[in-house]
Amino acid sequence: MNKIIGLCLMLLVCLTSKAQETKVWTEADRKYLLENLTRTRDELIKETQGLTPAQFNFKESDDRWSINQVVEHLAIWELLFCRDISRSLNAKPQPEFNAGAKPDSYYTSFIMEETPHVTTDFTKPFTYTVPMGINDLKNNLAWFEKLRNESITYIKTAKEDLRSYYRNSGSDNIHQVYIYVFGHVDRHLRQIKKVKQHANYPK
Repeated sequence: MNKIIGLCLMLLVCLTSKAQETKVWTEADRKYLLENLTRTRDELIKETQGLTPAQFNFKESDDRWSINQVVEHLAIWELLFCRDISRSLNAKPQPEFNAGAKPDSYYTSFIMEETPHVTTDFTKPFTYTVPMGINDLKNNLAWFEKLRNESITYIKTAKEDLRSYYRNSGSDNIHQVYIYVFGHVDRHLRQIKKVKQHANYPK
């Protein structure tokens, strides 16, 4: 009996060691995501703080978005990202995709590129089709903040190997999805700063 217990304990140790060896997502990865998710949240709050209704509703032209619309668009995407991540984490890990995964630089290049992106109809701000809008900047920002804070809270204590869970059958792992999450805000922070630099932007 003692020999059997001893063998079981050895097997458990071996399995635990093997799981630890094969975990790809690191504490450095956690730190990287937390820093950037927090940074982009705080920068968005800073760029939109104290704006008047005239300022957050100002458009460079009729076909451009106001700051309020940009924030609403960010909140919509934040919700969609959260849904995709939750669905992926509820499925089983797929480490078999790790060998063919794109490097993180593929996703960070998305942040830096200047080429305009065309969003889908369902991620356009509601104020795009409802001229008077259904939310003001305060509510749109609160919506965004709630979702972002939930992501930050999750990352702080996540036990899952976020590089072994994939969305869309191996297209990108969850760590890389989170790069999209903060990178998307970085892109639109540049857009907000451009709106504020316009000659006709209300003072």
